[in-house]
Amino acid sequence: MTEIKNVVVLGSSGSVGLQALEVIREHPDRFRVVGLCVGSDTETLAAQLREFSLDRGGVGAEAAAELAALDEADVVLNAIVGAAGLQASLAALSTGKVLALANKESLVAGGELCLAAAAAGGGRVEAVDSEHAAIAQCLAGRDLRTVERIIITASGGPFRTRTSLDDVTPDEALRHPTWTMGPKITIDSATLMNKGLEVIEAHFLFGFSYDQIDVVVHPQSVIHGIACFIDGSVLQQAGPPDMKIPIQAALSFPDRIGGAAERIDLASIGSLDFEPIDRQKFPALDLAYEVGRKAATYPAVLNAANEIAVEAFLGGRLSFTDITRVIEETLSIHEPLDATDLAAVLEADAWARSEATRLLTVAPVAGAP
Repeated sequence: MTEIKNVVVLGSSGSVGLQALEVIREHPDRFRVVGLCVGSDTETLAAQLREFSLDRGGVGAEAAAELAALDEADVVLNAIVGAAGLQASLAALSTGKVLALANKESLVAGGELCLAAAAAGGGRVEAVDSEHAAIAQCLAGRDLRTVERIIITASGGPFRTRTSLDDVTPDEALRHPTWTMGPKITIDSATLMNKGLEVIEAHFLFGFSYDQIDVVVHPQSVIHGIACFIDGSVLQQAGPPDMKIPIQAALSFPDRIGGAAERIDLASIGSLDFEPIDRQKFPALDLAYEVGRKAATYPAVLNAANEIAVEAFLGGRLSFTDITRVIEETLSIHEPLDATDLAAVLEADAWARSEATRLLTVAPVAGAP
């Protein structure tokens, strides 16, 4: 008989958290929920606790970190939005859990810390981001010295073919053409900052240099990740744009189980297209590469300033094109700290949020409502 895995779901009221619970419901012989945490939606949390007959539920980052360290938990699915998920990731890894990671900001802001926590505590990361889950499948069982580079695919977002982004509204930016996600990650996908964060995440997950990590636009969102080998061979992982597939893969690893999503019909798709990134129109991607190479606490600042800028855009206080400008200005005055020190990373995160907020108020923002 297959052993049932005990799962803690952090961010259980968000898009990924809700889909994770769908996967768990579909496989009661595989998974058991032992803890749930939300950011603030206590009504949804109460309903979920009743459904799964639990008394272990929490609200906020502190509760998430406590639940991530539960003795009985085998897998911690971290679907918290933003850097608030970092300490929960560290708690899971340092106590030997499998960390099913949808919270890419943990590795962006605290990649060095997460690697150290995993080494010390025996924890392991299984990527839930569809791109990293795909690349992990392409690399499985391979000698990484034979890998020349990896490629992350991007749908191109809602503005792939739009010429000018000066008058973009939040409603337009939230209309993603292929994926259904929460508002923050959907805006990141529209600016392509999401791909920049994924590049940094891939660096820490797989150990490749930034020169070995590429991004390409693939509008159909069928190919999710690509590995290119030194002999010219290329492996690609394909599937429908459905987050339940990488969620289920992370929860069930190393097994592959049935269900998850609709099947793709390649004949009906007809063709798969690939395009270069328009780096002038989407400057956030190159900014993320630059920040990743600079290392220290620059990635933590990039992530924190982005969270503030996206929130301001969604609130009508910042124009779409000024999201990247606010991040650049925040980074330009950052004095880097030691990224292997949790206190320093948290200090950089708090500083960046304060500085980005100040930049929103001290200067007029072109194009904002």
